[in-house]
Amino acid sequence: MLALYDETSASTRVRLLQYQSRLVEYGFCCEVNFLLPSNGVLRSLVRMATSPMACATLLSAILALTRSYVSRIQLLLKVKRFDLVIIHCEIFPFVPAFLECFLLRIPFVYDFDDAFYLRYRLGRFCWLRPLLGSKFDHLMTAAKAVTAGNAGLAAYALRFSSHVTMLPSVVDTDHYRPDETPQTGQSGDPFTVGWIGSPSTAPYLQLLVEPLQQLARERYVRLLVVGGPAPAIAGVEVIEQPWSLEQEVPLIQQFDVGVMPLPDTPWTRGKCAFKLIQCMACGIPVVASRVGANLDVVPPDCGKLVVTPEEWLAAFRRLASDPELRQQMGEASRHWVERRYSLSSALPVLTAVIQGSTAAHSCR
Repeated sequence: MLALYDETSASTRVRLLQYQSRLVEYGFCCEVNFLLPSNGVLRSLVRMATSPMACATLLSAILALTRSYVSRIQLLLKVKRFDLVIIHCEIFPFVPAFLECFLLRIPFVYDFDDAFYLRYRLGRFCWLRPLLGSKFDHLMTAAKAVTAGNAGLAAYALRFSSHVTMLPSVVDTDHYRPDETPQTGQSGDPFTVGWIGSPSTAPYLQLLVEPLQQLARERYVRLLVVGGPAPAIAGVEVIEQPWSLEQEVPLIQQFDVGVMPLPDTPWTRGKCAFKLIQCMACGIPVVASRVGANLDVVPPDCGKLVVTPEEWLAAFRRLASDPELRQQMGEASRHWVERRYSLSSALPVLTAVIQGSTAAHSCR
């Protein structure tokens, strides 16, 4: 399994690492290789390339990236000892697909859980579009199979491969569990709206400012933000907590409601609603933007899907005023995740893809 970043990356943990030990039970010997220790190297390259004051830092980032590329090339020269490779997103940033396939030369599965095909078409890397705009389309065409994190991504992949399987981003429900401590539900307790994510997605929290500010005029409201900077909201108690693997579940268990606000853009339509799945596995009802995979992940008995600030406010009001409804939705959410978005439900899907992808021994 080839990942871009190490275990500090949620995608690496969710799409690759959590399967590694469990695949042994199905008779597979699996190794995971990381290209970079984090996405900090690439971020440094992007940031420093536009800063004439940081030549030394830019050079350091380029050298670190070069060392990582050399190490991965050395690995790929020995890759024939494996029967199959799973590529998560790409083998090398900024390298065309034909070079990756040339170095690989054994069957591979292409896995993605974001609209990664937009990486070199939109945003900060769009200047590479003439060279790399179709990179991921070519990788999907060359792959023995494609695993996509949601229905929208799977539909896109079907344009380039006839062997596409939807493999949701799932959680280990033995780890993500409801809090067994009885809740007091006192009238003076704050209504805690919780969000978990990263600095890159934290700007979406701006969508909550207006409805939470209005709700705070009516009752005691707390916003608990895990893993990113929180907006200041008048009248709302805002708490920022750093993300850690050890504290992730205990912090989610403090939520009364989990949220996933998203603008409706080509990139966000590719999101796999993993924030919601984490909360729902812990027995927390959710409120989310009616965008992309959120529509599949949140049935009516597990939470509410909204669009406008007025709909956000109405959903918060309804759940804040009815602890019994929150409990019912939380229990339904837990059962839904166990059936559809758990590691145990996804393992047979991935093993079937692996077993069906090992017949050939070269890229098409």
